[in-house]
Amino acid sequence: MAHPSHTAMSTANTFPALLAEHARVRGDRPAIREKHLGIWQTLTWSQVHERVCKIAHGLAQLGVRRGDHVAVIGENRPQLYMAMMATQTLGAVPIALYQDAVAQEMVYVLQDASVAVVVVEDQEQVDKMLEVRDQCPAMQKIVYDDPRGLRHYTDEALMSCEQLAELGAQHQRVDPDLISRCLAEIRPEDDGAMFYTSGTTGKPKGVVLTSHALIDRARVIEVMEGLTDREDVLAYMPVAWIGQNMFSYMQLLVTGFTVNHPESPETVPIDMRDIGPTYYFAPPRVLEGLLTQVTIRMEDAGWFKRKMYDWAMGVARRAGSRILDGESVGLLDRLQYAVGDLCVYGPLRNALGMSRVRVAYTAGEAIGPDLFVFYRSIGINLKQLYGSTETGVFVCVQPDGQVRSDTVGPPVAGVEIRVSETGEVQLRSPGLFKEYYRNPEATREVKTEDGWFHTGDAGFIDQEGHLKIIDRAKDVGRLADGSMFAPKYIENKLKFFPHIKEVVAFGDGRQEVCAFINIDLEAVGNWAERRGMPYAGYTDLAGRDEVYALITDCVNQVNADLARDPRLCGSQVSRFLILHKELDPDDDELTRTRKVRRAFIAQKYGVLVDALYGGLDHQYIETEVKFEDGRRGKISADLKIRPARVSPVQIAKAA
Repeated sequence: MAHPSHTAMSTANTFPALLAEHARVRGDRPAIREKHLGIWQTLTWSQVHERVCKIAHGLAQLGVRRGDHVAVIGENRPQLYMAMMATQTLGAVPIALYQDAVAQEMVYVLQDASVAVVVVEDQEQVDKMLEVRDQCPAMQKIVYDDPRGLRHYTDEALMSCEQLAELGAQHQRVDPDLISRCLAEIRPEDDGAMFYTSGTTGKPKGVVLTSHALIDRARVIEVMEGLTDREDVLAYMPVAWIGQNMFSYMQLLVTGFTVNHPESPETVPIDMRDIGPTYYFAPPRVLEGLLTQVTIRMEDAGWFKRKMYDWAMGVARRAGSRILDGESVGLLDRLQYAVGDLCVYGPLRNALGMSRVRVAYTAGEAIGPDLFVFYRSIGINLKQLYGSTETGVFVCVQPDGQVRSDTVGPPVAGVEIRVSETGEVQLRSPGLFKEYYRNPEATREVKTEDGWFHTGDAGFIDQEGHLKIIDRAKDVGRLADGSMFAPKYIENKLKFFPHIKEVVAFGDGRQEVCAFINIDLEAVGNWAERRGMPYAGYTDLAGRDEVYALITDCVNQVNADLARDPRLCGSQVSRFLILHKELDPDDDELTRTRKVRRAFIAQKYGVLVDALYGGLDHQYIETEVKFEDGRRGKISADLKIRPARVSPVQIAKAA
């Protein structure tokens, strides 16, 4: 039930107006929590509003004006969130950058957006900015949150968040009407935020989204899911990813709930159990990692617990999702599921920190059906959504009672979808981006004059009006025999196994499908230790015959499953190898959101692709790697190539 103060939807139509309204309506309610030294610290909406006003005055004193860009770099931190709010209060535009990007990766964005003021989290990010400052002539000030390690830094460009707030307090006394003047000038159609794409096929592009587009999409989901100001959210993904930004920043300002910031990335599992979020968001790779942890724990458990878990999961697969969807389920299955919930599912949800989750979303890339069903079967209301940076995130969302593993749901309110003759999904939406910053040619390539956006995704709308995404249109291909090849679908099925972390499948125009596989070091390492198998690191473990046998079994199981799929039965994996290193964003093999750069990998490891298709049983390779501190090194190995069992096709092929 909605809290009394939140029964009527807000009429505020800009982010600064929303913040002011929350301070007025629910000023004493918690807005942002942060765990510091093991203790949760709380800021109310009134405190956040007061602080944001001071920071806005401070930024104004530094010369930030309407339409300017302010960069924000770091983990989810209250000061960084309030810096974004303050930027928007002045009518300026915040740009969040990935905190794990190396300094040189940030240069293009800082130059392209002519960023004069950068607000960063800590010494690591300060050092990056000082390293590239000479390449960014517009940069004037670097404001930092955490002062640890910076005591002896004397550069005049540096300023702490506290100093910025003090500067703002002085400016506030001189010009007390600044905020009210700014709020009167800001319009919903003004630029609200800018996000840079991951640049999988060239330089990143600045995606400009208006305040109206972002607020409209957040409100649609608020209504659809019945969100209230009593929700608890955990913000743990990069704020530079629009998914996290929408979920924990924009929806925070629209709905007025509480966002919680973990102490560090390492403490997220503990902090999640502390908070027990009611509204949760995770990309598939996070859900894969959590499932891997569960599997490792069960492998280490005693005989009785393992048997109990196996029995309970059998019941869950049979009845769990149907019970969650309110479908008719037999009395025996309901009783068995209740026992499983008491003994297994309930404790498991608690261990995952998901006991209070009312709505959970997964997005960012396609999720494997087995992984998706696992979470729903244990009673977690996990739903898929479809969207992108350019569409303001929310395009399709699965409504309660209409959740299926093979679709992303129907379009949400305001969205129109059509599928072109080539199979590409195209759409119109109030949440659509305004333009690519200073790149009209790129804007014209993806956005028609009448407002249709080319998503680049291949898919179709089923008889129930749900959208089904097959893969990226450029990645969907055909095998030599003409049958469909959808690499992401195959990769996701393999990644359901806890021992497999990443997969890159090849097959377009080929006679058969082959694959690169990354093992999950933690899961396979645990498996090896329980068998008394010593190893010296990832490369050593990945090359073991025993590990190849383990992964071969996973591939064979996926092939047996694909043999029953009329569209993809021809895409069974014939041969594979286990890579000698983990695919890494620092080596340009993954984007910062951990999406595979398929074309780059095929080119970089061309000798391995040739070996897979050339019938070789091993191939030597030497690969250059980039370390976090910028140093470079090399990893070499003689990789084994193994065949997999291709199962007989059990149905007629579909073109």
